[in-house]
Amino acid sequence: MTIDKAEPQELQPSILSYVKDLPNLCSLAGLACTILAIYFSILGVFYATMIGMIWAVAFDWADGLIARRMKGRTGNDRAFGGQLDVVIDIVSYGVTPAILLLSYGKFAPIFLVGAFLMLAASAIRLSYFSTFGLAGGSKYTGLALDNNSIILVFIFLLEGVVNQGIFTVILYISGVGLAALNVSEIKTPKLSGNPVNVYILATYTLLITGIYGWKLL
Repeated sequence: MTIDKAEPQELQPSILSYVKDLPNLCSLAGLACTILAIYFSILGVFYATMIGMIWAVAFDWADGLIARRMKGRTGNDRAFGGQLDVVIDIVSYGVTPAILLLSYGKFAPIFLVGAFLMLAASAIRLSYFSTFGLAGGSKYTGLALDNNSIILVFIFLLEGVVNQGIFTVILYISGVGLAALNVSEIKTPKLSGNPVNVYILATYTLLITGIYGWKLL
């Protein structure tokens, strides 16, 4: 008579053990920038909001670059990091721009429509990507959400240059237009996967920070 021996099960890691992972720390730094962007949006300090938004993108891109270069990361490490990215992305690229639009529109009811469309498109876009991944293994279906922040912080340079009423319309149309592109069938390259693009974004981030920092002064 033989007795089957149960194989020892691998201990499940603790939740906070993943915080020690450098890419996840980078993701959380981006989340901190996002919280600052939301905070300053509510206060109406929009130039500070722009700085927080672009740094959130910079940290988002950096975590992927770091993760790809790190050795010894397990499948669980990669899976956890991927899930953390998705959760943070909905806040950074969905909630934050929606709050920006609402706040700049002084929370008028009409801006709820635009904010909902932006947030809904972000949720749909991320759910689709989580299900199907990259098209052909190299391109996104629909405009990737990080592009929303990159574009919006550039468009916001018009604030103070054109009439406030006109700029409010520009911001509204831009936000809804980007939402439409997010859920469209267009194919866009994965820009963050190229180290050269990461350096370009770093330069853009520093430039945007300098411009809006000067405006704050």
